[in-house]
Amino acid sequence: MTTQRPVLVTGATGYIGGRLVPRLLEAGHRVRCVVRAPRKLEHRSWYAHPNVEIVECDLSDERRLRAVMNGCGAAYYLVHSMLSAGRRYADVDNQLARTFARAADSAALERIVYLGGLGETGPRLSDHLNSRREVEAALASATVPVTVFRAAMIIGAGSASFEILRYLVDRLPLMITPRWVRTKCQPIAVRDVLRYLTGCLDEPATIGQTLDIGGPDVASYADIIQLMAEIRGLPRRWIVPVPLLTPRLSSLWIHLVTPISKEIARPLAEGLRNEVVCRDSRAMELMPGPLFSVRAAISAALGKVDSDEVETRWSDAGAIPGDPDWAGGTVFEDPREIEIDASPTAVFDAVCRVGGGHGWYAGDWLWKLRGLMDKLVGGPGLRRGRRHSQRVAYGEALDFWRVTAVEPGRVLRLVAEMKLPGVATLEFLVEPLDGGRRARLAQTARFKPRGLMGLAYWYAVLPLHGFVFRGMMRGIRRAATSARPVATPQVVVEPAAPSRSDSQAVGPSV
Repeated sequence: MTTQRPVLVTGATGYIGGRLVPRLLEAGHRVRCVVRAPRKLEHRSWYAHPNVEIVECDLSDERRLRAVMNGCGAAYYLVHSMLSAGRRYADVDNQLARTFARAADSAALERIVYLGGLGETGPRLSDHLNSRREVEAALASATVPVTVFRAAMIIGAGSASFEILRYLVDRLPLMITPRWVRTKCQPIAVRDVLRYLTGCLDEPATIGQTLDIGGPDVASYADIIQLMAEIRGLPRRWIVPVPLLTPRLSSLWIHLVTPISKEIARPLAEGLRNEVVCRDSRAMELMPGPLFSVRAAISAALGKVDSDEVETRWSDAGAIPGDPDWAGGTVFEDPREIEIDASPTAVFDAVCRVGGGHGWYAGDWLWKLRGLMDKLVGGPGLRRGRRHSQRVAYGEALDFWRVTAVEPGRVLRLVAEMKLPGVATLEFLVEPLDGGRRARLAQTARFKPRGLMGLAYWYAVLPLHGFVFRGMMRGIRRAATSARPVATPQVVVEPAAPSRSDSQAVGPSV
């Protein structure tokens, strides 16, 4: 059975929301996605689906939110502010949830569905898990019933928990860990989470219920680490628990070794001291079905990583930095051009392979050194990688860069998210030559310094640009010219995406 009214989904650009939307569509639902930056969804396979509406809205705007909710039945609340609000995330999450509840009440929604965290309440509950509880209470503060799912570690390709686990196991044969490594946990595969989230709409008995969800296995984090090593074909890891390793030190270590930022790592590390095990089996009784074991979940996730089929990543979420305001002030530029005996498509494809496991075509040791330096001062470093090895999309993270513009076959623009005394962009522009048989590649590095430190930084790195950027251009040329040649240049005109104006998305009331 499917609902006749559209289902509202917040957090559609995030890890769970981005996977939930296509499952809801498969189940026959109409879906209304509420996002701050609709362009972040343009590369999703379901973007132009006839049953999808995409609406731009800031969840702090209650009046706008009420209009967006108009006509919807159920609403999924999958919003978390850890990436965007820093240490204030708990206050921001609480405030947004209360605004959402009031708007849902005014719009007469049928129910709210929320994914929170497992963990017994009490004085030892971590700030992160306590914040999840506060959001539950905030959503329930109005009259609309709330279905709450509480989960522990979610195992899936690209999830923050899985990335931490994978990188720790791959990089550290010896681990000095806090005592929480012995804490019991009941992980759940991301596909099982999605099955519960979609299935609850067809089960009225879940309305207003708080349901613990987990896989069939209960294990310590040490057990899960060893299982990951076994599946990866690595020797057993030496794990040495010590009592003095604080969550702050743990989060800094996670930040240095894995792709996860310290802003996310610290709340997660603090939460690891709490036992997170399901207290009952009501979710399974109401929505029966097979569950992935920890071994099967890890193997499935690794298979997705190896086959380049990571559907969403933890780094997809969060605000997108806009293009810097280059008007006024000093802006340094380092422009370069090169003509390439390859089609514009081949050149642009080579450009789009920068970052992640492929590297940056030249001076990789310098890029790695810069990534390590960035990690040491709290930046993302080079380990965020990329979601797909060949394609890039607006809003995607490429190591310590973020994609802020992409025009297929023509433009790729990146804004640096590394720790810098200024704002840096790197832009690639591909232009056809000789009727499309050849191409010109223009690369421009720009930097808007902040104070004297910014000026000093620019002049310090300028001597390296000739080696790094010139080498990058040559590497792109080699990659493009070695690609399979196209006998006749082809111009592919993609059909225009359907209009996403607010009035078309949700009707005249918006």
